[in-house]
Amino acid sequence: MNKFKLALLTTALAASSIAMAQDKAPLIKQFIDLQRPGIESLARGLVEQSSAPIAQAGSAFLQTQVPADKREAAAKAADAELKKYFDESYPIVRDKAVALAPDALGPLMDQSFTADELKQLVAWISSPLSKKYQELNPKMQTALTEKLVAETRSTIEPKMKTLDENVAKALGAPTGGTAPAASRPAPTAKAPAKK
Repeated sequence: MNKFKLALLTTALAASSIAMAQDKAPLIKQFIDLQRPGIESLARGLVEQSSAPIAQAGSAFLQTQVPADKREAAAKAADAELKKYFDESYPIVRDKAVALAPDALGPLMDQSFTADELKQLVAWISSPLSKKYQELNPKMQTALTEKLVAETRSTIEPKMKTLDENVAKALGAPTGGTAPAASRPAPTAKAPAKK
């Protein structure tokens, strides 16, 4: 009789473990769906960050190289190009971020949280779980950012080059790598200086 009870208990525990694993997938999906505003914010930040050096260089050029009477018109033209870049690039990066989020975040969530913890997280119950999530959040953002940059680089880099040229034209700056050194952003380790 005891062997029968033990076998029954073992079977029930095994079935419970399988059910809990299956229960995690919809909870992870629900969590990721709830995080969509944050994912979209991450994408927005990446697009804004990508154009920031061009905007800064354009602003410096505007203040030092463009005659005062032409600055307002040149600034408006440059701003229009920056807005055009953002309006074209943000939807691409946002949609890719939303599409990549399940694959980038799902495994981290699955490995890091139990089904019960996911239920608490989705419900936003105030608990020690909140701290655990906050500690994991930077890793999730890093995972998504790495995938997102890799997936959108070939589409966004040509747009950035076009933006750089269009802002330079709008400001009356030389284009094609002939702009004065003061008006160009300093080369970084990621982008070697043009010869």
